Amino acid sequence: MGRWPAIFPKADDELDIQEHFYRYYPSVCRHVTYILGDSGLAEDIAQEAFLKLYQSPPDNRSAVGGWLFRVAKNLAINLIRSEKSRSQRELKVQEERYGEVSSEETVIRKEEAAMIHQVLNAMGERDRTCLIMKFSGFSYEEIARATGTKKSSMGTIIARAQAKFRERVLELKGSDPDVF
Repeated sequence: MGRWPAIFPKADDELDIQEHFYRYYPSVCRHVTYILGDSGLAEDIAQEAFLKLYQSPPDNRSAVGGWLFRVAKNLAINLIRSEKSRSQRELKVQEERYGEVSSEETVIRKEEAAMIHQVLNAMGERDRTCLIMKFSGFSYEEIARATGTKKSSMGTIIARAQAKFRERVLELKGSDPDVF
């Protein structure tokens, strides 16, 4: 695995983070992947657990492995809870906005939301950021500042990003132009 990053300097009395990382990271990732069913999210959670280890290691230095697994498991469970909570809030907002939502409509909306997330995640960082910020109500000036581009270019950049988004959605859904 290459050299350990210098962001984790080690004093004589400190925990050897590098040693614990190489020893436990793969198994912590596997454990969290089992809980979440998503290896990408599992890697994020494992990294967060190691960051917590660096910031505030356990008092019992001989129990670092168990501590890491417990912290990673708790982070994963918290993520699941927050996602479930977010889903319930979104459903409640939909019901308030559109009245009672049938289970068929709920499935369709979930599929569309998943497709939108998939398309956004496949886009370049700048295009994704521009679209999300534009449809969240940010001004061109704020979007330009966040993406490090000129304000005068924002209209063109956003129009191109929307065209890419629409094209990808049409590819995934079929050729029905009335989709969006």
